[in-house]
Amino acid sequence: MLLPKYPSLYQVNTRVWLTELSQKLGKRATLDDIPEEDLDRFRELGLDWIWMLSVWKTSELSRKVSRENREWRVSFEKTLDDLKEEDIGGSGFAIAEYTVNPKIGGEAALKRFRKRLGERGIRLMLDFVPNHMGLDHPWVNEHRDYFIEGGPGDDKNNPIFYTRVDISGGSAVMAYGRDPYFPGWPDTLQLDYSNPDTVAAMAGVLAEISKKCDGVRCDMAMLILPDVFTRTWGREARSFWPETIKSIREKHPDFYFMAEVYWDLEWTMQQLGFNYAYDKRLYDRLLEGHARPVREHFLAGLDYQEKLARFLENHDEPRAAKEFSLHQHAAAAIITYLSPGLRFFHQGQFEGRTRHISPHLVRAPKEPVNEDIRKFYRAFLEVLQQPVFREGDWSLLRNVPAWEGNGSHYDFVGFCWEKTGQNTVLVVVNFSDHYSQCYIYVPLPDHKGDTTVRFKDLLGPALYDRNAGELSTRGLYLDMPGWAFHVFEISYI
Repeated sequence: MLLPKYPSLYQVNTRVWLTELSQKLGKRATLDDIPEEDLDRFRELGLDWIWMLSVWKTSELSRKVSRENREWRVSFEKTLDDLKEEDIGGSGFAIAEYTVNPKIGGEAALKRFRKRLGERGIRLMLDFVPNHMGLDHPWVNEHRDYFIEGGPGDDKNNPIFYTRVDISGGSAVMAYGRDPYFPGWPDTLQLDYSNPDTVAAMAGVLAEISKKCDGVRCDMAMLILPDVFTRTWGREARSFWPETIKSIREKHPDFYFMAEVYWDLEWTMQQLGFNYAYDKRLYDRLLEGHARPVREHFLAGLDYQEKLARFLENHDEPRAAKEFSLHQHAAAAIITYLSPGLRFFHQGQFEGRTRHISPHLVRAPKEPVNEDIRKFYRAFLEVLQQPVFREGDWSLLRNVPAWEGNGSHYDFVGFCWEKTGQNTVLVVVNFSDHYSQCYIYVPLPDHKGDTTVRFKDLLGPALYDRNAGELSTRGLYLDMPGWAFHVFEISYI
């Protein structure tokens, strides 16, 4: 089951999906009830990975915190106008045990689901949360030294960072899991990576997970880097990622690791062995809506670019259809998913959903489909399956002013895709809200000056014939409205 050079991944909220399926079937649905046609649809869309969010057993105590936390509840009510207690299932990242939740069918059902995906050439990705555990994980009683404990009174003096938990024979003050810039997550407990036994135990957990899937998305993967952990907790941390990744790859050579990572640590995670690291910076620049920093983002080396996971939304970010206007959404998608790297899509993105669904929730609101967005993605995903975009060679193109004094050429982002035996494709986007002009240089084979070059848009009706000699001299002239784009297949007549 070989992956293309640039594969596509689709994130699914497992519990939400099965809740919707349960409503259709009139019974509690498990992974075994997912219809074959749904899996066929994944293949038709050209998806290579399905990331199933929240398959592990969720902490009961953490679920209680989710239901009682007033701030969180306000956000849940913004998603579900008719919120009910049973809709709050607890965070999928507050894990009680790394065993498949029996409510979704348990271990056997996951194994069968993975097999069904594999029969369609699709790989399964699951969660790994290295930084923390749920409040009632068995280790709290059996191995409390695996966690960071606080001092006397910390639960009262620093309640945003510490809590008191019941343990066998009494209670203990323990630290919430957190990142160094925010209060702790009150439904979790922080693992102690200064303890070599903790490091070994978590490596063992990940080794077991690697038997059940083809890859893992590692939650907040940078938090357990030794320097980050030491700055956060004042304890000298042990190394985890390079040794653990190497050990797992010795047994499963094709196992993949994707890092959720921020703070410009993407390259660091790649060097430690991660196949992909979140490209949050591109997302943020697209959201700001200015083309020049977006284009500059692509000046980085290809060895870095091709290991980035490019996305427009995920369970942590707002919905793309809410944050971007319709035309800006399409323009941002062209840039995001026609650049090199992992193409990372999110459940509901293709339908234009606008309400963010917290990983604490197990039910989604009913929303109408945005037909314009669905139409765009239907056409775009078909184009994205072309071999030139999955196996080809990518390059960033240079553009220049259309005339002296016209600075609107900075509004353009242009790519070229080439593959032996395939037509070259020119991707160009005016990433601004106004008309802009430029000349863009297009790589052409050694054609005579009288050769006609045809530009046929794969996502629209545009078709232009231009003289090869003029293109070689000045480039292709573009005059495009705001947020417009072309995906030109280049041929010669």
